[in-house]
Amino acid sequence: MKKQKGFSLIELLIVVAIILIIAAIAIPNLMRSKMAANESSAVGSLRTINTAEVTYSNNYPTLGYTGTLAQLGGNPATCATAPATSTAACLIDNVLALGTKSGYNFVLGGLTGTPAVTYTSSATPVAPGTSGQRYFCSDQSGVIEYLQTGACTGNGTGTAL
Repeated sequence: MKKQKGFSLIELLIVVAIILIIAAIAIPNLMRSKMAANESSAVGSLRTINTAEVTYSNNYPTLGYTGTLAQLGGNPATCATAPATSTAACLIDNVLALGTKSGYNFVLGGLTGTPAVTYTSSATPVAPGTSGQRYFCSDQSGVIEYLQTGACTGNGTGTAL
């Protein structure tokens, strides 16, 4: 009888089954870790927006706060060579100024008064349950709040972090 070299089909199937079981255990933990990282990034981005709004209001007191992320941002090439303006203040990075970063969409609004004395900022998951679980918001008070379901609008509508 001839001796065979290598693995039998049964041995290979057992190895594949073990790999699939390990993957089934590891992938949900990886997804939860990614959502937690996206949520941390969203909170950090809202802090950046709050700081940029205060700076913008101090730099342009006749305008107050701004209602668009584009005004807080600016073209990186222009920001490096030209002075900041009220339409491109160069206070936040260009990725955040486009409104989507790390699995979250960011929106500014809620302006009241002339000059604007209030604003609201919000961060909503691009794919709720996949890119993030919680919805975040803030306003001119600088307090960042969250809700588990549905968009949060600031002014005490959510739970403060």
